[in-house]
Formats: sequence, structure tokens, C-alpha cells
Amino acid sequence: MTFESWQWALMVMGALLAGFSKTGIPGMGILFVAIFVNVLPVRQATGVVLPMLILGDLFAVALYLRHAQWSHLWRLLPATVAGVVLGWFVLRSLNDGQTVRLVGGIMLIMLAVHLWRKARAGAEAEAVGHAPRWFSALTGLLAGFATQVANAAGPVMSLYLLSLRLPKLEFLGTGAVFFMLINWFKVPFMVQLGMMNRDTLRLNLWLAPAVIAGALLGRAVLPRINQKAFETAALLLTALAVLKLLFS
Repeated sequence: MTFESWQWALMVMGALLAGFSKTGIPGMGILFVAIFVNVLPVRQATGVVLPMLILGDLFAVALYLRHAQWSHLWRLLPATVAGVVLGWFVLRSLNDGQTVRLVGGIMLIMLAVHLWRKARAGAEAEAVGHAPRWFSALTGLLAGFATQVANAAGPVMSLYLLSLRLPKLEFLGTGAVFFMLINWFKVPFMVQLGMMNRDTLRLNLWLAPAVIAGALLGRAVLPRINQKAFETAALLLTALAVLKLLFS
């Protein structure tokens, strides 16, 4: 694959954001996905993005593993695996535009449910770490589906973890382990669909230093962000991601 200088500049910026979103502010991952979709064909972009996410996952897990809340992970993972398999089947029948808009529409419903639950219960009335089982199952299914078809599970998980009102380190630790497990699970499906190959992996090698730099930058910035600003940024970026998916 050959690229012009402006395309390289955008991809390096996207790789920086990939690393930063894993260790700094979650939700920024959707921005780097959007960058790659505008430089590469959608299916090829999805294959290029996945190894960068996995590299960022390694840094996030190394930094935040001790903060992971395993009880939430066990509630999510079975439905998430089902969502990945469902997404694999859908990718074989729907075109890119239909799939992305479907994910955006479901995420819009989830955003509305999150805001409704927050308004009804109130921040002081709802226990930290509590979510109904149906909400966990729905989140897992949608996260698996969204990550398989568009690498777009980040905003889905942000909504779920925000609804649990987890402290930012537990938020990042739980998300880091979740995505590390699911992203590795996706690899055989991506290879089978032809979305990951030698050319995409060669491009990943060139962009790996930028991913690492972004991950280190995110770790340096996180202690300077207070909890309320962290939650607000994650929610706003999720809303922007929904709009991007619906109107792209």
C-alpha cells in the first residue's frame, strides 16, 4: 500500500489517538476510527485498526489491571461473544453503510436509556457499581456486534461503565481487560473475512510507535483530569460518536 504525505499525517494522528484513548480519555477511539475510515476503504480500515487497538490494550492492561472489576466483566462477556459472532454473520450480508447506521441507531437508544436512568435515580440515589442484568446483557451483545462490524464498541462500553459510576481508574481497568479479551477473540474472524492480511499488518508496524506514544501521553495526562471532567468528556465523545455513525 502506498500513501500520500497527508494520508500518512492523518494515520499517525489516528494512531496517537488510539493509544491515548486506551490510557487517557475513553471515547476518543471513535475519532481515530473515523480518521482511518476517511483514508482507507471501510473494510480495510477495520482490519488496520484492530492490531493498533490490541497494542493499546497491552499498555492499558499493564497500567490498570489491578483496578479491573471482574464481576462486571463476567456479566458482559457471554453476551459479547454472541455479539461478535452475530456481527461476523451480518458483515457477510449487509453493506458498510447499513451496518454502521444500525450500530448508531442502537447506540442512540442506549444513550437515551442511560440518561433516563440517571435522571430517574439521581446520582446520589443509585449505588455505585449497580446495573440491571438486562442492561448488562444488552450492552454485551451490542458491544460485541459493534466491535466486530466497525470497531465501535468503545462508546457502548463508555455508556455502560458511566452508568456504573465507577471511579476513573476502575473505569479504565475494567474496560482495558474487556477489550483485550474481545479484540484477541475477533482476530480469527477478521482474518477469515480478509480484513487482516500481510499488507495491513505491515502498515501496523509503521504506525506502532505512534500508538505507543499516545498510550504514554494518556497515562501522563490522566492524573490531571478530575472525575467529573472525565465522565463529562466520555459522555460527550460518546454522543459525538453516535452522530458520526448515524450521519456518516
